[in-house]
Amino acid sequence: MKLLSGKEIKEEIKVGLAERISSIEEKISLAIIQVGNREDSNAYIAHKKKFGEEIGAKVSVYTFSERTSEEDVISQIEKLNSDETVHGIILQLPIPEYLDEKRIIESIDTSKDVDGLTSYNVSLLYKNKKSVVPATARGVLTLLDYYDIAVQGKNVVVVGRSLLAGKPIANTLLNRNATVTICHSYTENLDKITKGADILIVACGVKHLIKENFVNNKQIVIDVGIHSVISEKDELEIPGKKYTGDVDFAEVSKIVSAITPVPGGIGQLTVACLYENLLDVYFEARN
Repeated sequence: MKLLSGKEIKEEIKVGLAERISSIEEKISLAIIQVGNREDSNAYIAHKKKFGEEIGAKVSVYTFSERTSEEDVISQIEKLNSDETVHGIILQLPIPEYLDEKRIIESIDTSKDVDGLTSYNVSLLYKNKKSVVPATARGVLTLLDYYDIAVQGKNVVVVGRSLLAGKPIANTLLNRNATVTICHSYTENLDKITKGADILIVACGVKHLIKENFVNNKQIVIDVGIHSVISEKDELEIPGKKYTGDVDFAEVSKIVSAITPVPGGIGQLTVACLYENLLDVYFEARN
């Protein structure tokens, strides 16, 4: 079994980003919009801020209370849209259910949409045109490329259909000529479908859904899920906690040919790829 670690890849990306940013005269800037005070969102934002500052970017966080209005959030985004010193904007998800997530995302200037979630960028991705690829999907592609894992003509099963992970992962692989099957919580005989895949990518948000009977011994498994297990100080994606994935690593790793760990796999690459997106939109706006 080969372990597909993301740590080394992240460090290479980090060095490259720092070099590129140091060659730019103006300060590269990312704005993060946060609504509410979720513990997981706070931790993810802190990680994004820390990584950004380490590579020389400016990261500003705009926090709104749980009961803020859509108008207040959109008003702030519109100010950031018109601010030439701000080069990228993201809405930290999830947000409270009473807010219209789609409406808020659509208020982000497409030229500053570093999460690739506006309908403009989503449509470009679906049409296989140059677009901003959501960071998690870009992280999956980066890992596949790093380990020279070809997808053209391969049978790829993606478990999950979220806007941030499952759908863009499936579309990017379709664009690379993979044969892609998308599964979800309503899929019947899921274990039979996943077992037939050459490459299995799991991003469904269900802890340890994938067991030994879901996989085969020639398979490559990429686990995008992340779940808190216990409180324990460790240097993980979110410092101070221990994590596991959507795949039961202890069972599955004994069978498959290659697998990503959690932590240390795709989670390592997501933030790095977010800043690759930031630089891409920066240069695209200036061409």
